[in-house]
Amino acid sequence: MIDTLPTPVGDARLHWYSASAPRLVLALGHGAGGGVEARDLLALAGALPSRGVTVALVEQPWRVAGKKVAPAPRTLDAAWAALWPALAAAGPPVVAGGRSAGARVACRTGRELGAVGVLALSFPLHPPGKPEKSRADELTGAGLPTLVVQGAKDPFGRPEEFPPGIRPVSVPDADHGFAVPKRAPAGQEGALTVITEAVADWLTALPV
Repeated sequence: MIDTLPTPVGDARLHWYSASAPRLVLALGHGAGGGVEARDLLALAGALPSRGVTVALVEQPWRVAGKKVAPAPRTLDAAWAALWPALAAAGPPVVAGGRSAGARVACRTGRELGAVGVLALSFPLHPPGKPEKSRADELTGAGLPTLVVQGAKDPFGRPEEFPPGIRPVSVPDADHGFAVPKRAPAGQEGALTVITEAVADWLTALPV
């Protein structure tokens, strides 16, 4: 099911993948370079409903409008916040999440909106080649139980680059989009299984 909803910065879409008796809703925003068709988002949307988690893929207004470039962070945050009542209206507690820029939105806004946790997929810890420009404060400032899932070869921050206290789940051989080389031992499906299993286990353990 797809809901088109107004926000202060244009219409957004919620793509729902519903569990039959959900204990949680996982809201997932996309990155600045793609949309809700990202492989990790679709893998989670396919795997989690059978485990009691309804997934809502959040398509930001700039993507709905067909634009190529993401707007400023404050604009992304405004749209996300405007959609939160629709996410919470489903009933179960909501986990805020997303990949890349979407993960940053979840970290910045989750606690204020009432999320019970934050899922950060491919968190862009720093621009490629510029580790001195760290965004770690967004993660450490989330103030909620947080799971980071990171490609082992992500140029935006490899798992070992994260600060003490943040221990990402490492996806072997994966890049920022969780793509792996054809020669990777586990293959692409194996990489996605690492993601879905880690997220499912973490959500099951969340105290809600």
